Amino acid sequence: MFKDCQGVPYPVFAKGVVSECAPVVGAVPFGSVYSLKVLLEAGSQEPAAGQFYMLHAVRSDVLLGRPISVYHSEVLSEEEGSRVELTFLILLKGKGTKELCSLDFGDLINLIGPCGNRFPAPVVEPKSTVVEPVETTAVRGKVLIIGGGIGVAPVAGFAETLPEGSYDFYASFKSGSYGLENLKANKLVITTDDGSVGVHGMLPAALTEDTLRQGNYTEVFACGPTPMLAYIQKICRAVGVKCWLSMEAHMACGVGVCLGCVIDTTEGKKRCCKEGPVFDGDILLFNPVTEVAGIKVQPRREPLPENQEPDLSVTIKGVKFPNPVIGSSGTFGFGVEYKTLFDVNRLGGISSKGLTLEPRQGNDGIRLHETPSGLMNSIGLQNPGIPHFIEHELPEMLALKPVAIANLSGSSIETYVEGAKLLDATDVPVIELNISCPNVSAGGAAFGMTCVGAEQAVRAVRAVTTKPLIVKLTPQSQELVPVALACIEAGADAISLCNSFQGIAIDIERGVPVFDKLKAGFGGPAVRPIAVRLVYEVVEAINKLPAEKRVPVIAIGGVATWEDAVEFIMAGASAVQVGTATFANPNAMVEIIDGLSAFMKRKGYHNIEEMRGIIQK
Repeated sequence: MFKDCQGVPYPVFAKGVVSECAPVVGAVPFGSVYSLKVLLEAGSQEPAAGQFYMLHAVRSDVLLGRPISVYHSEVLSEEEGSRVELTFLILLKGKGTKELCSLDFGDLINLIGPCGNRFPAPVVEPKSTVVEPVETTAVRGKVLIIGGGIGVAPVAGFAETLPEGSYDFYASFKSGSYGLENLKANKLVITTDDGSVGVHGMLPAALTEDTLRQGNYTEVFACGPTPMLAYIQKICRAVGVKCWLSMEAHMACGVGVCLGCVIDTTEGKKRCCKEGPVFDGDILLFNPVTEVAGIKVQPRREPLPENQEPDLSVTIKGVKFPNPVIGSSGTFGFGVEYKTLFDVNRLGGISSKGLTLEPRQGNDGIRLHETPSGLMNSIGLQNPGIPHFIEHELPEMLALKPVAIANLSGSSIETYVEGAKLLDATDVPVIELNISCPNVSAGGAAFGMTCVGAEQAVRAVRAVTTKPLIVKLTPQSQELVPVALACIEAGADAISLCNSFQGIAIDIERGVPVFDKLKAGFGGPAVRPIAVRLVYEVVEAINKLPAEKRVPVIAIGGVATWEDAVEFIMAGASAVQVGTATFANPNAMVEIIDGLSAFMKRKGYHNIEEMRGIIQK
């Protein structure tokens, strides 16, 4: 066992086995908090009160472990091998915690820990003149322990190390209560925001400066949401009571290396995982966040009334889409292929497979290659040709409720123009001009790489069709923003971006490229942050144009969840196209529509436009 000079264990990398994973009784709603018990390898050290572990399931779809505080630890009996069993309380919050809360008995889990420092032992005075161990001494003065929400876990674990009745405990929840069964407090006070348990209200409803004075407390130990900790620091300073506050921050390593979890203090930035998570309350700086990157935090809006649904519709050049979710070209066929898998009529629109004037067989060799959080493809615009599409596939698309979009590609200006002429004579409502395909030798992205090529293609097509024209751009262009502006000047009614990024995959066993054309298109969740940036920058430039020249932007690139869609819309997009996600989950687009609607209702957005581009300065 490795410990520092104060007896605090150093972190190690270890494996554990799940001995139990179940919803916590009392947490509201039920299933929002889980108790995870992990049996460590023989010989593992027991953590000190206040420490945490980085937890990462062996079978995992997330990159990083999640920092979870220890709620309870014990050494099992000799008959059970003298192994340490840890109990964690986990708030079901995101993908990582959902994964941890889904573990079953016997599942393996990787742990880094115990990490961080510990709660300092309260000042004690011996019962007699004979020096005795801390655990048999009485706490001098009175100790107050406070937990807020999931922050109850570490302070409840700390309370277990104190003599029975030597502390008071305040617990604050939004609704219900949990994590208090091991307490042996002199006084237990529970507050709930909805009044379901104990005092009605948040912590200030029960704990004030006067409460601290009347309680004659000498030390306060707390963990919970940052606003609660700021409040505790404030009233402790006013009364002159020492407080120790357990903080949390996003982190990657848990051992002080990544420097991603720093906390602002009067002594500079300190690492939450190393100098913390327990900090002297006197040095912490709680500066309210009113803006980020020069953009003001959105004011709270009242949720929409229960009987009112948000308007998800968007309009592009007079064409109304019932919602902003569109099946992306090349990933959704012509829409009818998915009819038996889910209700495709829920979608806002469907962009067809990329169409060329003549039929194409596409590329030879391997066409698909999966990567972490993404998919590479080299299809090569295989399609039946525009005449065949008009006669056979288009009628089926038009019979569906989503807005049909014909994705037009070509190998030359002449083929683009001839294809556009044929489509202009049909009932297809919208044309998406594809000058961004990365997987063809001629045409495609070649036109979208430069302002001259893009403007030439758009102007030529615009001259032969009166239909709304969306222009699909490539992220490979070194001058993407100028290209987008050139397309608008040439007659584009909307911009869609971004098409696939280019990448290379290598078959290391054979020592050859995976794809016959060496490079291939790459999409999926891995590209989303880059795509969000590109959408933001293009919208930013469009917003500087005169109002009559501004056009909507349709975002493409790694949209898999409703949160992703909201992110793009807040960056300035009017709609989103979903591609790779449909392969993994055919219901992805329906879930995005439902999630987007629920989010808008909860946040008080009446329509898409009210939240579109809110991070644009």
